[in-house]
Amino acid sequence: LTQVGILFAIYSTASMVGAFISGAITDKFGRRSMLLFGLIASATSSVLMGIVNDLEVFFMLAAVVGLLSNSGGPAQQAMIADILPADKLTEGYGLNRVVFNISAAVGPAIGGILASVNFLWLFLFDAATSLITALIVYLVISETKPEADEHVAGQSFKQTIAGYGNVLRDIPFMMYFVFSMLASVVYVQVNSSLPVFLNDQHNISPVAYGSLLSLNAVMVVALQFWITRRLKNRQPMRMMALGTLLYAIGFGMFGLGSVYAYFVFAMIVITIGEMILAPFAQSLVAQFSPADMRGRYMATFSLTWGIAFAIGPLLAGFITEGLGPNWVWFLSFGVGLVSVFGYLWLQTQQSNRLQHADLSSNTE
Repeated sequence: LTQVGILFAIYSTASMVGAFISGAITDKFGRRSMLLFGLIASATSSVLMGIVNDLEVFFMLAAVVGLLSNSGGPAQQAMIADILPADKLTEGYGLNRVVFNISAAVGPAIGGILASVNFLWLFLFDAATSLITALIVYLVISETKPEADEHVAGQSFKQTIAGYGNVLRDIPFMMYFVFSMLASVVYVQVNSSLPVFLNDQHNISPVAYGSLLSLNAVMVVALQFWITRRLKNRQPMRMMALGTLLYAIGFGMFGLGSVYAYFVFAMIVITIGEMILAPFAQSLVAQFSPADMRGRYMATFSLTWGIAFAIGPLLAGFITEGLGPNWVWFLSFGVGLVSVFGYLWLQTQQSNRLQHADLSSNTE
């Protein structure tokens, strides 16, 4: 588990550097070009992973893949904020999650079929889908970056990079960043330490674990948009707190149970929390950020996941080997509660700013 944590740490550290650079490029040169670069880089990364058979080389490749594979992420998130009116942002990010989870539901089945023939086909097919998407973006999607004020002098790329200083000095946003990073540290366990824990401690097979992930994806596809539309006018930080509270409860449950049906229920609790939290998470970033800095704000916020993937699995390995496997889930519950109270505090401190941004026209 510690070796897995090191691999995640290499990948995630590199992806944070990549997001930092791509966020500035997104604001300087535009969303569309960066999205195209990210798709082509993802295709290249997939081919490289498919042809490498040496584990040591794969560790080095993880750094390259991390640097390039998600370089279009900030551009994609900024583009959604550019296109949609303020009162549709939460629904827009919710719909984006539905699309993502349809892919998550269908992708593993396709991957399993391809891998049963030859693992290389899995990576080649992945590269092909990225290139097809790049072609669609090139032919169909136009640039969405807001036009700069003609009376304001343009920034050099160095000045654009320096603009991250403004993001870091935005104390309320950085507090939101910290609480979101803690919630992400809890959630990444589902993709790293949870399958190892279930297999080693409770003899839950990889197939049964895969069914838990499929349950998560199917629930999001079926219920995400319905839940988002009914919650969109709620106070956003309170919704973040509610979603994170369900995270904390669901992950804490894994340390107390022993039968598969109980773990299914824990995943249902986690997924409901995820459906409440996730659309508000991105729309709040759009709310915090000026239009001409959306790429950098989105890139900075993406580091919450980068940091979480870098330290979460590694910490879980140390906790498992030091305190015992169940303590991963007990401490996940505690960390989740810290985020819950942090979001509630931010709602009281930033209610005026959130209302002035007028993300969803109404707050409670």
